[in-house]
This record gives sequence, structure tokens and C-alpha cells, in this order.
Amino acid sequence: MLGLYPKAAALAQGRRPAPAPLVPSNFISIAPNGIVTLTAKNTEIGQNVLNTLPMLIAEALDVDWKDVKIVRADADNKYGPQFTGGSSATPMNWDPMRQVGAAGRQMLIAAAANTWGVAESECSTASGRVRHKASNRSLGYGELASKAATMPVPELRSVKLKDPKDYKIIGTSTISVETKDILTGKPIFGIDVKVPGMLYAVFQRTPVLGGKAVSANLDAIKALKGVKHAFIVEGRPLRNDYPNYLFEDAGFESGVAIVADSWWAAQSAREKLEVKWDFGKWGAQDSAENAKKAVELSQQAAQRTLRKDGDAEAVFKRNDIKVVESPYVFPFIAHGTMEPQNCTAHYKDGKVELWAAGQIPQTGRTMVAQLLNLPESNVTVHLVRGGGGFGRRAYNDYMLDAAWISKQVGAPVKLVWSREDDIQHDHYRCGGFQFMKGAVDKDGKLVAWHDHFVGYGEGNAFAHDGGFNANEFPARFVPNFVVQSSVMPLGLKTGALRAPGSNSAAWVLQSFLDELAHAAGKDPVQFRLDLLSAPQLPQTAPTGRGPGFDPARMISVVKLVAEKSGWGKRQLPKGTAMGVAFHFSHRGYFAEVAEVTVNANKKIKVNKVWVAGDIGSHIINPSSAETQAQGAVIDGLSELMQEITLKNGRVVQSNYHEHPMLRMSQAPPQIEVHFLKSNNPPTGLGEPALPPILPAIANAVFTATGERIRMLPITKQGFSFA
Repeated sequence: MLGLYPKAAALAQGRRPAPAPLVPSNFISIAPNGIVTLTAKNTEIGQNVLNTLPMLIAEALDVDWKDVKIVRADADNKYGPQFTGGSSATPMNWDPMRQVGAAGRQMLIAAAANTWGVAESECSTASGRVRHKASNRSLGYGELASKAATMPVPELRSVKLKDPKDYKIIGTSTISVETKDILTGKPIFGIDVKVPGMLYAVFQRTPVLGGKAVSANLDAIKALKGVKHAFIVEGRPLRNDYPNYLFEDAGFESGVAIVADSWWAAQSAREKLEVKWDFGKWGAQDSAENAKKAVELSQQAAQRTLRKDGDAEAVFKRNDIKVVESPYVFPFIAHGTMEPQNCTAHYKDGKVELWAAGQIPQTGRTMVAQLLNLPESNVTVHLVRGGGGFGRRAYNDYMLDAAWISKQVGAPVKLVWSREDDIQHDHYRCGGFQFMKGAVDKDGKLVAWHDHFVGYGEGNAFAHDGGFNANEFPARFVPNFVVQSSVMPLGLKTGALRAPGSNSAAWVLQSFLDELAHAAGKDPVQFRLDLLSAPQLPQTAPTGRGPGFDPARMISVVKLVAEKSGWGKRQLPKGTAMGVAFHFSHRGYFAEVAEVTVNANKKIKVNKVWVAGDIGSHIINPSSAETQAQGAVIDGLSELMQEITLKNGRVVQSNYHEHPMLRMSQAPPQIEVHFLKSNNPPTGLGEPALPPILPAIANAVFTATGERIRMLPITKQGFSFA
């Protein structure tokens, strides 16, 4: 199982022994009436994994979906890696969950065969029953469950899996088991958790990374109505293998905690809080100054070369080629989950229980144990539904804060972040600057490429999730190709945002490819297809997330989206145009076409988006897959409007009015999704459908207006969504 971990999850488990083999009884419980209860091991944050993983078990177990109930797991190593992120749930669990179900089925067959005194090979299953055709006998799973539990557990890798032609659940749309609860307002989210005797907490964190609370008007705050406790949290370093900070190792932050008998009382008291801070070395950091520094670095020799093929500089000096140079700037952005961060914690007698929607809950459990100096076995994490995650709930800082505060006050505590907390204390998508240069020859072929990526970090280390993968397409498809980088210091937490790395890289690379296509006088779709068909140079470095890039798969989805959108075959009115882009992200191949209309006031109306994707041989839950792809498009459109900036070391933006989300009225009336099934293992979907929409919109805007968007948010160039 360790071989299936993404790098971060593997590091987070670094001090633990290899996980024990999965056991069917940890996932499957069968009642005498035949109802099968399946345990969903990963955190549900809107991606419908609460259905998806049990669907795999149920299919292999051979039960009807109508007879299935689903319960959540707590964070526990017995379930294997409970990693929610990186579109990893399907590729990590496609085989293990089906093997768990098949092992359970084999144990039920063994119980029936033993009861009847027949060979197991003579038995078959269907719809939750074991059948013996020769004697026309059958027993329901409920009748066999007790005896089956005593049967030897088969070795998972040896069990026979169901032939895909016999699937009844995989490939069939199922409604989320929590849809009705969501629609009727049932308390299923983390923010809804209540435990007896619970108090409510807010936490005023240092507004500057590494800052310290020196003093505060605590006596005045304690005197306010409803306030039970107010105290300074000094913060402390916390060693862990999945760092929240680059170069700081700050563990959890300094600030002032206020605990009251209601959240509103705590939040109201906070407005009267007066804190004296020591902001430390990052107190003068400024986004405008960082931008100036980036331009200076771009004009100097790059600090290091990440990839070099051929001799791009020699090609740029030729007289028979056309050279295009363009700078691209993308900002820091926040996750902006609809449900802000929260956690309920109860510390008592050297043990702590937490209720949270952690995307990597096992890591959170480890971090809390380290913080409170407890054995990990004394920390229980109950998984609850999260109102969005997008990578934000991978960092577990809310768990640390709630656990610490509960221990200090000696009572169960619910910590809820305000929207301002969430926007101003995120682990932001890292910003960056890419200075691009490319050349096309007289035949319209891309013959040279130079990318100087100016990002954040120190030495050879990039800020967390703030680097650039030098193997991103068109690497290996351009004979003269170089990617270089320079970095500058950063005092800001950064981290994974949906399609980390890809969400910014796709916008830059596919926008610049579009520039080169127009410079070459080529149709943008054909230019990309020609490039994808070019001879490939050998792979010289690891590809990063997942397997290497397969151009044939991308060619297929590009052709599919061009066909479905009627690319080049429709006459569009003035001011209306189409843009295309593709990207390989988290094992998924996606191409997208956007049709937009831009008016004289530079208001963009997205008329329709076409999405084509290849995520392998099976779509486990088609309705969920379609909505995930549609949601990725909406999310990507929001990113075109968002920006986080620093002034005097502090985040300037505070709420959705300054860090906007796409409004319903701005959303495309239609997002048409098509999946191309290929003979490859199924992969995830949360990430890969997002990256192409950003450049597809920007490329359509260029065709409609002649103005190229090279700086985000789009408002910096006067554009906005209608």
C-alpha cells in the first residue's frame, strides 16, 4: 500500500510501520435482514467519495445498491491511507476496495459451501445471496454473516475480481447518500457538530507569518457577556513530516483565544480585542515590491536550469524564424471553501477526541499527538462532512488550535473560523511569474522554447506547492527547449489548491501556445495536434504526479472536444469567439473549448463550455463524474477573478467582496461533458478538469478582442464577467 501513496502522504506516515493488510470486516457489516453496512474510509468534501468507494466494495461483494447503508470511518490505520486529495481516491482504491468486497464474497461462499457440504466452486452469488445451482438452494448474506465471519480471510491479491461485463453498480449513476440530508438541512457538516457541555472558540491569529502576540486587553475581554476564557497562545514549533510552512517550521501560530458560551459572544468580544504584536522579519513584505523584484530577476541570469534540450538561444538568433516574447503573472489565491475551517475538540484525562473534515486525517492525528505530547493512540479523529476542501483541509491547523484550546480550558470546544479568518490565514495557492519566449519556423512549427520561471523559495527549494514541473508539455516535444528558475524569499503559508501546480501552469503554457499558434498562422487546434504528434525526446527526470504523459490519449480528447464543439465549423457573430486548451493533470487528460462574447465594456459572457476527458476504462459514478467536471469549470472561472496580496506583511483581502466567487448569473448556461473511455486503469477526477478552462477562456477573449490576457486576475486588464 505504501507504493500507492502520493509523496506527501508517504512522508506523513514516515515514522509508522508499513500498514497491515486490509481486512474485510473493517469495511463490511451484514445484518441478519441482509442489509449491508459499508464503511467509507475517506473524507467527503463534495467529491462524492462517500458513494464511490463503497460502490467498489458493493460491486465486488455482489449486493444490490438498494440494500447498502454507508457509515464514515474514523481516522485509523486499519483502513489504509485515508488520503483525500490529488484525485487519488480512485487510483489508490480501485483495486484494494474491490479486493475487500471480493474477499467478503469469498468468505460468504465458503460459509454456504460448508453449510451445504458442497464445493465452493459449485456456488455463485447474485443480489446478496449465495446460490447452489445443482440443488437449487440459496441462502441470503444475512443468514450466512455470522458463519462467514469465522471463515479464513483470503489473501486480497489472490481473490478473483468480477468481470467488468457483469458490473451492475460500477458505471451506474447513484445519488449521494447525503443529498436528502443536505437539501433538508440536516446537521452533517463539521460546523454542525455539537457535544454535551461544549463551549465556542475564536482565535485571533498573528496577521503576519511568524508574528507573536506580546500582550492583549484580556481582563476587559473576560468581563464581556458570555465570555468564559481569554488567553494568549504563544505558539510553538511542531516537528512533522508534512510542513505547513517553508523555512519557518512554525507548527501552530501565536495569537489570542477567546472562549464563550456561544460563537457570536466569542466573535463579538473579538471585535473589542486589542493586541500588541511583534511581527518579526516578515512585517514589511509587500506584493508590489515582490513584483518589481521578479522583473529584476527575469533580466538577470537565471539561478538554475531545470531542463535543457538542444540550443534554444541559437535558434532565437536565426533570421528565418518568428520569435514571440511574453511575460505571464499569476497571483496567490485562497481556497475560499463555502464552509470555513472548524473543528470540535474534547480533551479529557490525557485523551482527546476531534471532529473534523481533514483531508489527511491520519496526519492531523499525528500532529495533535505531537503538540499535546500524547501517544497517538490517545487521539481519536471522527471524520465529518466538509463543505468543500480543494486542498485546504489537508493542513490540519484547525485541529491543532481546537485541541490546544480545549486542553487549556478543560472543556469540549468548537472552534469556528470566520470568513475573514479563512481568507486571511489560508495556505494559499502560490503566485509566480513566467517569462516566456518561443519561436516558430516558416512552416509554422514550434522550434524553440524558453521559460524563465520566477517563483518563491530559497536556494534550490521552492515554496510549498509553489514550484514548476519542467516536464510539463510541451517539454520533450520541442527540439530546443529550456526551463530555468529564480526564486525570492516569501513569508506566507502556501499549499495545494485544486489541481496544484496545474491550475497556474496550464493557464501560462496553453495561453502562450495559443500566442505561438497565431504567430504561426495556424489553427489553434491543429497547431496543438501537430505538436502532440511531433517526435519525442527521452524523459530525463521524474514526471511528478502519476504516470508519464501519453500524447495519443491527449490527441483523442482534443479531437473529441473539437468535434463536439463544432470547432471551425460555425459562423460566430462579431465579439463572439471560441478558445481551446488542454492539460494533463493528476493522471487525467482533458481538453476544453469555451465560447465567449465580449462587449465594448470588456464584459465577458461565457456562452458555453465543452469538456472532453479521458480518465481511464471506467467511470464509476457517471452523474458524479459529470458534476465534478462541471464544478471544476466553475471553480476555474472563479480563479480568473481572484487575488491575494500583501501589504506590510498582512493579507489585504478579507472576504468574498475582495476575493470573489463566480456568481450564478455569470456561470455558463451549458457545460457539456464527454468522457472518452480508454484501456487504462481508472483515475481520479477532482483535479484534471479544472486547468484547461482558464486558458480556454483567455484564448477565446483574445480571438474576440485581439487583446491577450497575460496577468491575473482579469480585472488587471480591465476585463470582468458579465
